[in-house]
Amino acid sequence: MYQSGEPLDRARPSSPCVNICELDSAGLCLGCLRTGDEIARWSAMSPAEQWRLIAELRLRKLRTLQPV
Repeated sequence: MYQSGEPLDRARPSSPCVNICELDSAGLCLGCLRTGDEIARWSAMSPAEQWRLIAELRLRKLRTLQPV
């Protein structure tokens, strides 16, 4: 997983898919929190793009855990 200060051009991360593949009303996957576009583009993304998305998914997860 990406941590601040790590190079973004290293090996590709594993897919964040957890086999719970259903989009919610906001268009986010209930399992991995990616958008449909992010899921479709995953294999075409560079390793740096994938690591940035992994970092973004962590932030999305934190936001979903925050009470509104």
